[in-house]
Amino acid sequence: MGRYIFLLEQAFVIYRLPSFSRNLRNEINKGRKIYFFDNGIRNSIINNFSPLNLRTDKGALWENFLMSERLKKISYGQLYCNRYFWRTRQQQEIDYIEDYDGVLHAFKYKYSPELRSKLPLTFSKAYPQHSFSVIDLTDYEGFVMR
Repeated sequence: MGRYIFLLEQAFVIYRLPSFSRNLRNEINKGRKIYFFDNGIRNSIINNFSPLNLRTDKGALWENFLMSERLKKISYGQLYCNRYFWRTRQQQEIDYIEDYDGVLHAFKYKYSPELRSKLPLTFSKAYPQHSFSVIDLTDYEGFVMR
């Protein structure tokens, strides 16, 4: 399975995002998230082409869309940063982190602007030098083009 994932990554079909950890006991440090560069391929694999308003996986589609577009911007703009996600064993999570010169910029993705989200306290205590933003339908363009 690992070889197939490697080949798909080399062919720019998928992107693996590593986990962020500074070796705190409760952080997951060996995980990876996998994103597709094209949501259409993802939809084809899971055989779901339903309209968005009928989908139960809107959040996953939204997260995948934001990641693929942000990665394109980083590549085309020749921006240099380390990229991660963060999760604890207690299932606290930050969807995406960019590390510029030792400063962490954390992002939480929410499809619906009505859903509230805040930075996990565990993260803010462990990494006090950070910024945090929630990205939803109202402000995603600024994130993608930032």
